[in-house]
Amino acid sequence: MASLQASTLLLPSSSSSCCSRKINAAIHVPNLPKLNFSVPKISTRKQLGEDLNIRQDRFMNTVITTTPIEDRSDQSATIVTTQLYAILEAVADRVEMHANIGAQRDNWNTLLLNSINMITLTAATVAGIAATGGIGMPLLALKLSSTLLYSAAMGMMVIMNKIQPSQLAEEQRNATRLFKQLQTQIQTMLAIETPTQEDVKDVMEKVLALDKAYPLPLLGTMLEKFPEKFEPAVWWPSNQVQKKNKGKQCNTPRDNNGWSEELEMEMREIIQVVKRKDIEDYVRLGNLGLKINKVLAISGPLLTGIAAIGSAFVGNGSCAAIVAVAAGALASVVNSFEHGGQVGQVIEMYRNCGGFFQLMEESIEATLEERDLEKRENGGLFEMKVAMKLGRSLSQLRELARKSSTSSHVDEFASKLF
Repeated sequence: MASLQASTLLLPSSSSSCCSRKINAAIHVPNLPKLNFSVPKISTRKQLGEDLNIRQDRFMNTVITTTPIEDRSDQSATIVTTQLYAILEAVADRVEMHANIGAQRDNWNTLLLNSINMITLTAATVAGIAATGGIGMPLLALKLSSTLLYSAAMGMMVIMNKIQPSQLAEEQRNATRLFKQLQTQIQTMLAIETPTQEDVKDVMEKVLALDKAYPLPLLGTMLEKFPEKFEPAVWWPSNQVQKKNKGKQCNTPRDNNGWSEELEMEMREIIQVVKRKDIEDYVRLGNLGLKINKVLAISGPLLTGIAAIGSAFVGNGSCAAIVAVAAGALASVVNSFEHGGQVGQVIEMYRNCGGFFQLMEESIEATLEERDLEKRENGGLFEMKVAMKLGRSLSQLRELARKSSTSSHVDEFASKLF
């Protein structure tokens, strides 16, 4: 028992010593170096809001200073395109207006011609019946009827000769064709080019020039039908030719934009042929037609007035009936020749053809006067356009220029179209 107690007493002491050693081993750890960690300061909600506002302001400032520079060109292009579409709508409306008014004035020519001839022939018939033996009140009634009919026919003939409905109809047909041509040019510009504000200005000038050349109303702005001198029609702006060739270069500078000395000489010879033959001939025919129309416009009402006076003295065995009937018949023939033959329409056709050749002449001269070849229209394209306008192939155009250069007299016209 004593030995057991001693062992129990020793055992706790030994276990405590072991525990103390373990504790000491755990406590006596080598000192580690101190490390300083910087923990970020947590921002409050107010500070986060201020930071977001600052960053948003900086972003908006950046957008404001950079976005308009990029959008300005797009906005300008959009405005130009919108303006051209607005002009295109106005041109399409003018095409419709001129076509409708042209048809109306062509109807005027037909209706007035038939009405005047019927009235004139009726008056001549009544005058002839009165001369066959009428007496008393029947004779007076026939004479009065014939005189009134002749007077009405004379007044209508004066108005018709003044306005020349056939010429008015031809003016509107030409205006319709030229406005359709302008409409096609605008559509082509919108389709394959990048239009600018200068293009909008040029198109507006063309529209206004056409409005001036071919007015719609009769009173105040109607073109003079009997001018002192025949002049070709002008339907293009005065500065159109100078701006026409701007920005249409197609080739590189090394080939002079398609131009050469031979091509320039060819264009100069074509101008000379157009001046000597086409323009001169159309001006001559225009002056001749104008003189004939003036004579006819005076003769018709004059003969009708003579017939009216003669019909007032029909009877009593006088020869007044012969004057009344013969003058009335001649007046009907003159009116039919003038308006049935549409002499005014022929004169307007000559004016339009003369203007066509004048525009071609100015276009070629302005192109050749431009010394900077890169500012001209491409030479090959320009030559092809001239050939097509004259109804010739390129070989025929060059042959015509060769004939003009070797001989001062060329027996053919530059144009094969008209």
